[in-house]
Amino acid sequence: MATGSNPTPATADRTPHTEPAATDGRPLAGGVALVTGASSGIGAATALALAGEGCSLALVARRADRLDELARTIGEQRGTPAVALPADLGDGAQARRAVQRAVAHFGRLDVLVNNAGYGARGAVEDSDPEDWDRMIDVNLKGVLHLSHAALPHLLRAADSGPRGVADLVTVSSVAGRVPRRDNSVYSATKHAVCSFSEALRQEVTGRGVRVGLVEPGMTTTEMTLGSQAASAHGLPRDSWLHAEDVARAITFMVTQPARVAVNEIMVRPTAQEH
Repeated sequence: MATGSNPTPATADRTPHTEPAATDGRPLAGGVALVTGASSGIGAATALALAGEGCSLALVARRADRLDELARTIGEQRGTPAVALPADLGDGAQARRAVQRAVAHFGRLDVLVNNAGYGARGAVEDSDPEDWDRMIDVNLKGVLHLSHAALPHLLRAADSGPRGVADLVTVSSVAGRVPRRDNSVYSATKHAVCSFSEALRQEVTGRGVRVGLVEPGMTTTEMTLGSQAASAHGLPRDSWLHAEDVARAITFMVTQPARVAVNEIMVRPTAQEH
């Protein structure tokens, strides 16, 4: 468990139950956040940012070694507990189990950040349908399964937790609002989570769960430096957002007073036109 002055990484089911950090005046102190896609990029930056606000972290991604390293870093730099929960979120059963393991480990869940994603560019006629399936499974179904599994715990946290509110944030994309050629299925999955988030917001907002959507433009991550790099359409790489820029938007959302719901943030590089 990553905590204290001599932290070590922790993986759930191999460590004893650990209580969240005690309330210390930071906005999220005493709470627990589950962040997906936490092994790199926006997910890792968000986990570090939320830990800095005082909450314990459940870190979910496929790469266990990266998660263990991040758990160690959170303990050393932020002084809050973190646990690694390796899972492939394209598998609905693993997605639901990740939530169950986080709650079993920490005893509660106050914030869910659906950040994991997969992208593959290509014209429809030239694309591999297996890539379509993977994008739908991770970008859309993963969000559905995680949100469904987390919702009872978020409602409980909103009802009985010290903040009087809980948060469910999904990282979508500008592509969810502005479809582009050669990016059809990726854009479709992001459009879908936009609609899902707004409908879910209407269902639970009166019960203290804030549902937020963050839609980044071009951001320097492993995905955009790979298969999605062409999405920049000539935008110079040194002008792209950094993962920490998006993490600040997410942190802004979830650290508002209970009376304030920031439901949508679109954040683009200054130089990005579309």
